[in-house]
Amino acid sequence: MSISFENALGIHEKALSFRSQRSEVLANNIANADTPNYKARDLDFSSVLQAETDKANRGAFNLAVTNTKHIAAEGMQAGDGDLLYRIPFQPSLDQNTVDSQVEQAKYGENTVQFQASFTLLNSKFKGLVGALRGE
Repeated sequence: MSISFENALGIHEKALSFRSQRSEVLANNIANADTPNYKARDLDFSSVLQAETDKANRGAFNLAVTNTKHIAAEGMQAGDGDLLYRIPFQPSLDQNTVDSQVEQAKYGENTVQFQASFTLLNSKFKGLVGALRGE
């Protein structure tokens, strides 16, 4: 009997990768806080989670959505790819949309979520190792 790591680890592996990418994007925003015309970017975890859920539940069931705007992300505009532009609360004169406090808060939140995903992934690996050892 073989172990399927994709089934055993679930979404946590992809969540960890996503959190790492988001960390880079947020750090880039913070680094460019004083760059004129720089537009703050972010990644949307809910869209990645939805895509993975759809892939995992292909044919299982579909929810009926009566309006496409029921669960809309606030403070984001669609950009190219998965990166989104952040809408600033107060635009600056140099057209920079980075709000340092918002970016630092998002970076801190992402760090906590990265650590949570890492802890869950670590516990999954410990469980798999225990199962292989017969503990």
